Amino acid sequence: MTWIADVLLLIGAAFLFLGALGLWRMPDVYTRLQAGTKAVTLGSVAMLIGVGIERPDWWPKLLLITLFILLTSPLGSSTVARAARVIGQRPWRAGDAKETP
Repeated sequence: MTWIADVLLLIGAAFLFLGALGLWRMPDVYTRLQAGTKAVTLGSVAMLIGVGIERPDWWPKLLLITLFILLTSPLGSSTVARAARVIGQRPWRAGDAKETP
């Protein structure tokens, strides 16, 4: 069973790394939010399941943490996107002068 936990931990770490890379490479706040939210949700849940397989007595706490992440991550990203729209942040378009870093 530990190899399954190890694989889930690696998958979670890979999602979090790719999400961080997406935050660095994406051109505007909206695409950065998408990359960050997906990575945190999928990566964290995979890692928490891996920890739960490794430590079965931690399942109640891990389920609460997972539920908290699944509820707050989309709410936080939609709030930031709404705030960006309110202050006038336009989505990036292919012809814009600002290119990706």
